[in-house]
Amino acid sequence: MKKDIILSGVGGQGILSIATIIGDAAVRAGLNLKQAEVHGMSQRGGEVESGLRLSDAEIHSDMVPLGSADIILSMEPMEALRYLPFLHKDGYVITSSSPFLNIGNYPEEKVKSALAAMEHVITLDLDRISQENSMPKSANVILLGAAAGVIGILTPDQLRESIRNVFASKGERIVEMNLRAFEIGQEYGR
Repeated sequence: MKKDIILSGVGGQGILSIATIIGDAAVRAGLNLKQAEVHGMSQRGGEVESGLRLSDAEIHSDMVPLGSADIILSMEPMEALRYLPFLHKDGYVITSSSPFLNIGNYPEEKVKSALAAMEHVITLDLDRISQENSMPKSANVILLGAAAGVIGILTPDQLRESIRNVFASKGERIVEMNLRAFEIGQEYGR
């Protein structure tokens, strides 16, 4: 079994934290893992993308080939659309519907229409959900929770264990907040 996942967003949204959680879970599960990252301008607001390839067999390249991504997991809706050429015809897009308005002519309605026209898409208003639950810094983990049922090669329990592991150094309160964020995301993903 294999899964190719593209994580996308803009700097500061927690894309690399999602990659760390999934990567930790994959290694703990004994899977092969290859990861490639692009850090746009290495600043808040610049493009960030991480390609993750998980498999129970050997993986020869860290780059997700065009047309083979099983999942595009995006913190920013226009960034999700940027990677559609990589999506497999039966792949899923799981994205925030909340745009990161870092350009003056952001095409918000066109982005919404393009996502609404897709067959396998889950959109969440991450800004609203994270604010209503008083966890704005855990919006990325809410998104990961929404994707947990689609990832398939890793179980939600394996992802929970990696959330515990990745955030352990930040204290129990942060671990528990992120576990709750994951559960909230799972509720929306169903």
